[in-house]
Amino acid sequence: MSPMRTTLRRASTVAALTAAGVLAAAGAAFAHVTVHPESYAKGATDGVLTFRVPNEEDTAATTKVQVFLPTDHPVLGVLVTPEAGWTAQVTTTKLKTPVKTDDGTITDAVSEITWTGGRIRHGQYQDFHVAFGQLPDDTDQLTFKTLQSYSDGNVVRWIEETPKGGDEPESPAPVLRLTAKATAEGAAEGGASTAAASGSGTAAKPGEATTKSASSDDSTARGLGIAGLVVGVLGLAAAAFAIVRGRGRTSASE
Repeated sequence: MSPMRTTLRRASTVAALTAAGVLAAAGAAFAHVTVHPESYAKGATDGVLTFRVPNEEDTAATTKVQVFLPTDHPVLGVLVTPEAGWTAQVTTTKLKTPVKTDDGTITDAVSEITWTGGRIRHGQYQDFHVAFGQLPDDTDQLTFKTLQSYSDGNVVRWIEETPKGGDEPESPAPVLRLTAKATAEGAAEGGASTAAASGSGTAAKPGEATTKSASSDDSTARGLGIAGLVVGVLGLAAAAFAIVRGRGRTSASE
């Protein structure tokens, strides 16, 4: 095989692998179960958390979603928004350490919410809205471990915690950051609108069906995909340049 063909083949391989890697990373990022907004002020009151669940299977639909709420730093006053086609079952747990509030001492809190009855098909996602009365003020983040069950019996466990300063695990649990009140002022007021506005730009009203096309939601994933294609084109252009340059040298030598 001539040096020029070898150069072309190597450049094409590198370009293809780079583009594929970027596209795969974009797809993996979108497939995660996430909570929106990403942060709230410590001790925030009267807000909304939105759990976004995309379907990552090509041949099965998501039929059950279980979100586990922490009880060591409990979320108080939890209320579930009705979602069209889905039935929510709420489980409460007695707290080891009761929480004192202005309205009295709280001894029980929601520890699990399970949604069943609906279907999230390939290329779609579902938003599940949960209102709260008060967030804890004695921790920097809340981890919501989640189980996602599919119609083929497969269960994806979004329960892994990301170590500080470490790489994101393969199946990360949704995490809500809790920030100092001074740096997160207005987060409680803007949290619901932030979650609703993400995606196509049309705010989703509580109670509406929010199963939507995944292709219209994740602009970041699309951007990464385009970047990968650009890298591929640049690789092929470099290979073509190498061929032209090689031919020029051959002609000059003759």
